[in-house]
Amino acid sequence: MDIVSICFIGIFASISALSIKKHTPEISTILAIGAGVLIFTAVISKILPVIEELQILINSAGAVSEYGSILLKTVGICFLCQFAGDCCRDSGQSSLASRVELAGRAAILIIAMPMFEKLISVAVGLINQG
Repeated sequence: MDIVSICFIGIFASISALSIKKHTPEISTILAIGAGVLIFTAVISKILPVIEELQILINSAGAVSEYGSILLKTVGICFLCQFAGDCCRDSGQSSLASRVELAGRAAILIIAMPMFEKLISVAVGLINQG
């Protein structure tokens, strides 16, 4: 699915959701979230080859593959939590959206902890040498 189709789906779903919101707000929300899932799926299918290429580049550059894995996981968490938070906001649950995004930030910190530990150990090693 190309970007023009994705934009058309988004505009059509937005107009449809707004027009039926007065009569059936539940269906309006389901329509908006359904269109969001469709667009998210289309975007993910386009991004997967890019992610695979990034993994190959990271491995060929001699970088520690663990750091590349951390990078890709954090980007995935960002996309997923942003999408989930937006769905919550569309449903009128802004507080829940904030909690989902907070959980995403916490997950990123947990995943990145080995990298932080390595960075701190390198910094301590440099300080002890000086």
